[in-house]
Amino acid sequence: MHIHILGICGTFMGGLAALAREAGHTVTGCDAGVYPPMSDQLRALGIELIEGFDASQMALKPDVFVIGNVVSRARKPDGTPKFPLMEAILDAGAPYTSGPQWLAEHVLQGRHVLAVAGTHGKTTTTSMLAWILESAGLEPGFLVGGVPVNFGVSARLGGGTAQGFAQVKEEPAQRAGDTEQKPAPSRRHPLFVIEADEYDTAFFDKRSKFVHYRPRTAILNNLEFDHADIFDDLAAIERQFHHLVRTVASTGRVVVNGLEESLTRVLHAGCWSEVRSFGSAVCDFTAEGEPGHFDVLERGVRVATVDWPLGGVHNQLNALAAIAAAEHVGVSPAIAAQALGSFQNVKRRMEVRGTVNGITVYDDFAHHPTAIRTTLDGLRRQVGPNARILAVFEPRSNTMKLGTMKAQLPGSLIDADLAFCHSGGLDWDARAALTPMGERAQVADSIDALVAQVTAAALPGDHILCMSNGGFGGVHARLLQSLQNK
Repeated sequence: MHIHILGICGTFMGGLAALAREAGHTVTGCDAGVYPPMSDQLRALGIELIEGFDASQMALKPDVFVIGNVVSRARKPDGTPKFPLMEAILDAGAPYTSGPQWLAEHVLQGRHVLAVAGTHGKTTTTSMLAWILESAGLEPGFLVGGVPVNFGVSARLGGGTAQGFAQVKEEPAQRAGDTEQKPAPSRRHPLFVIEADEYDTAFFDKRSKFVHYRPRTAILNNLEFDHADIFDDLAAIERQFHHLVRTVASTGRVVVNGLEESLTRVLHAGCWSEVRSFGSAVCDFTAEGEPGHFDVLERGVRVATVDWPLGGVHNQLNALAAIAAAEHVGVSPAIAAQALGSFQNVKRRMEVRGTVNGITVYDDFAHHPTAIRTTLDGLRRQVGPNARILAVFEPRSNTMKLGTMKAQLPGSLIDADLAFCHSGGLDWDARAALTPMGERAQVADSIDALVAQVTAAALPGDHILCMSNGGFGGVHARLLQSLQNK
């Protein structure tokens, strides 16, 4: 079929476009300010990109329009539609659907879906799990909200060959009162690993994206309040997570972080599948040792050792989740741990962008206070207590722009020696929010001013960690250039 994607340059929609093209469909798309790296990836695939959302695109006459959640019925100040193409689609009664629904119907059907949900770590854990399955020879398909370095692409269809199937003996969940466990027959499923986002599906479908995926293996990595632009409180997000749990088959597996009270509440609302927990001392899967080198224990028995270049307790927990999920499709913890030894992380996850005059500049996607705190903790463990860390960040996500979590920022920056905040576009006072940090924090309302502040403060041996879920105005390259000229 011919599909035309509105909002094609987003990480999810761009990945969907790549999958559709690989499957043999004709794919075109549009976005505002068509931008790299996704625009470059899509053009390399031969996908035509159109700038803007003009109604003239109706002339393409695709079989279906696939609508990204950037699209809305919003109006400009002069009363004209912000997305005239969407208005034309509705007026014409043309067929349209959401990205997650199209993916579910045309890619995920008939596959064993392994979905990775959570407030933090989805992209990294999805990438870990896909690499584990790839290393085990299972050729999984995947869709990741980033670019795993091991693969170099954010999405692929994966195995339709014998190697692309897992031979899985699926055990039905034990029921209260059952005296014996009846074995279920083995089945063959092509595997697909997907980052399962709790953000809403589209302007016409306000359910979380992940309810469309129908996973047989679901990771619930963590859960706290986020997306204040669409969720009123934590309970509202917990409700969506429980909707996901409801879609997992009785022969499926839910892998849950045992350290999270919010996830305990989700499962207490009802769970009909096998549950495997990780994290705490009483969980099924636990870690013993430092994040860079640790033993994996399954119900108290050492089953594997992970030795890898990643740091941070959050990545240790991500690894446990991926190991527990991989076991459900027949990959032993020992094989999974060996694969993690060659895992190269994801672009923009503690990615070293360069070193100048002994000063190292990193790029990271962290934007929520918890992600900022765990990322800084990981870097602190890596560089030791004496090296200086300069945290450079912008509160860019919708939640952070609202100022909902501004009070948490000083605490999230505790491992930074100095903090530099880009306050451009904020409606709240970043200086006031960072007052508890005293002279350790500086605020700038432009990238130029921010670069000047950081450059003036940086010393040989420093580690500059830039954190944003956007392009951050190219601050990494500008910092490296400025440091070179210092």
